[in-house]
Amino acid sequence: MKKISSVLLISALAFNQSCTTMKSTEIQTEVPTPDASLSSNPFMKKSKLQYEAPEFDKIKDEHFKPAFDFGLKQHDAEILKIANNPEAPTFENTLVALEKSGEVLKRAVIVFSNLTSANTNPTLQALDEEYAPIFAAHSDKMYLNENLYKRIKAISENGLDSEGKRLLQYYKQNFEIAGANLSAADKEKLKQINQELASLSTQYSNKLLEARKQGGVFFTDAKELDGLSADEIAAAATDAKNAGKEGQYLLALQNTTQQPLLQNLKNRATREKLFKASWTRAEKGDANDTRETIEKLAKLRLKKAQILGKKNFAEWKLQDQMAKTPEAATKLMNQIATPAVETAKREAKDIQDLIKQQNGGFEVEPWDWNFYAEQVRKARFDLDESEIKPYFEITTVLEKGVFFAAEKFYGLTFKKRTDLPVYHPDVVTYEVFDHDGKSIAIYYLDFYTRDSKNGGAWMSNFVEQSYLLGTKPVIVNCYNYQKPAPGKPSLISFDDVSTIFHEFGHSIHGMFASQKYPSLSGTNVPRDFVEFPSQINEHWALDPVVLKNYALHYETKQPIPQTLVDKIKKASTFNQGYMTTELVSAAELDMDWHTVTSESQLIPVLDFEKQSLAKHGFTLSTVPPRYHTPYFAHIWGGGYSAGYYAYLWSETLDNDAWEWIKNNGGLTRENGDRFRKYILSVGNSVDLNQAFRDFTGHDPDIKPLLRSRGFIK
Repeated sequence: MKKISSVLLISALAFNQSCTTMKSTEIQTEVPTPDASLSSNPFMKKSKLQYEAPEFDKIKDEHFKPAFDFGLKQHDAEILKIANNPEAPTFENTLVALEKSGEVLKRAVIVFSNLTSANTNPTLQALDEEYAPIFAAHSDKMYLNENLYKRIKAISENGLDSEGKRLLQYYKQNFEIAGANLSAADKEKLKQINQELASLSTQYSNKLLEARKQGGVFFTDAKELDGLSADEIAAAATDAKNAGKEGQYLLALQNTTQQPLLQNLKNRATREKLFKASWTRAEKGDANDTRETIEKLAKLRLKKAQILGKKNFAEWKLQDQMAKTPEAATKLMNQIATPAVETAKREAKDIQDLIKQQNGGFEVEPWDWNFYAEQVRKARFDLDESEIKPYFEITTVLEKGVFFAAEKFYGLTFKKRTDLPVYHPDVVTYEVFDHDGKSIAIYYLDFYTRDSKNGGAWMSNFVEQSYLLGTKPVIVNCYNYQKPAPGKPSLISFDDVSTIFHEFGHSIHGMFASQKYPSLSGTNVPRDFVEFPSQINEHWALDPVVLKNYALHYETKQPIPQTLVDKIKKASTFNQGYMTTELVSAAELDMDWHTVTSESQLIPVLDFEKQSLAKHGFTLSTVPPRYHTPYFAHIWGGGYSAGYYAYLWSETLDNDAWEWIKNNGGLTRENGDRFRKYILSVGNSVDLNQAFRDFTGHDPDIKPLLRSRGFIK
């Protein structure tokens, strides 16, 4: 997942922050500079570390509030100066000036956003709730500023290079999407709604973080954890001890509906307890129940869309995406949903047959699926997850797998850095070098789950590439793998391996950014394109050359046997009906929440979800959506509202492009350079549909995606 940082303000920062509404009679003001009281605040000036990496050894919680306050004031003055410039509007004095504005605010907000996601605390959470509506109002000052909008519209494309033309189009479109053409009365209504949405989204995220933390399941007897490895049980004991319950065992929740340990737990009552804890984590009627917040968010998003002249929120949100309309996105999802559900039904029958063979005496339930699916896979392909995991030690996967593939395909090399400060002891850092030996980026990794971290996995920038600003990328990948007991290896599943390759795909997209203007740089692309580079990078996990290099037994250091490799490949389409159905059902659910056209359609959360799933034919109760509405963080607390379909849209691009790569020699530097040229290095500076055609020679085709999932031959 590409993290859409600080949804409201960073989205504005991506267009480069906001500005102050002003009357035409107002005069220019001087841009303030920090006074002596701010002299020790690290956000007041550029970091002296390489590539302006954050000075985490100097950054304290108490630095954020004064940095926000000064940054807002400074940026207001900067924008006032741009918008009230008596000179005729030009590209340089308006758009370039906007791109350079808000430096202090941007530095503070980017670090703050990453910390509130990866290592938060009550102080940061309180600040998040306090400033969310303030940042939303600040954003509106830019997009609803009539004078500034008039200046942008008056700029001519004549004489601009291609990236300059794209930046001008980008600003015009984003001002209009944000409501620049509204009447004064409607602008005031929109401002109020945006502030409320900002507050609610932040409240939702904070509630969900606590719900996940409190939703973990404690067990008093290790026998209840039968099926887990000794190391996993030891880690559960350590987690329980850290939670104040020494002598017990804690199974913490991950952000998805299904929990990874369900495939190994032999005790059915334990599985049921863990699954239900996951499913009900945010609907317990307590302070962490998210349902009322969601209902308010949905109603306000509908109101916002209608003020902006659209019949629903999705229609408004998709204007600048590759899909363009909710109808186009839904058409793609429907093409995938039908074969996925039919395949899942066959998979369910196989599981039920196995239960009967074992005299189970029960009908398969969601908490049974992964446990028995693993047995079916083992029987059909002679493949046992516990047999695979010893070959996937997390650091080896990273350095000898992910980094190795990047070296072979792109010529990159990596050097571990221990001299750069980090925000948590678990974080490791690398410097990245291009094929010619030149340093191009700093890369942070944060592998392990903790109570202060949001669930899931994501990529984000601490610093974005820009030739205009003279900056190079500083990037972080965050994960939520279970931290092993002290002295034990961190062994992960092949699905987890794929996730590491996936998130690095986002990172390499950011590393190869080659834009002048930060608003167009790197991963600042539509959501339904941003997952394309990450998904295509997953394929290298099974490339024979790459796999043999990193799949090394953590004890013997021997490479994974070819027999196991063959089994993994043969099993690659196994359970795809289930996995695709849980993904596409969540995507359809998201779209339904955001295509309502009247408040009367917004019935209570759980009823709405049930109705949505039935409408689209997702009636197989054993295959729940990947995210249940109360904890669907992508769409209520993240930037993927009306956009979760993006994974499927991007996967269509991914599989089509992957077939091209395979058919043209696979893991070669020539192919890597081509992919870098047409896809990874262009940011949002070109027509991305044309970029795809330039790489593959044709428009996207859905058939490679259906083939990859085993739905067609």
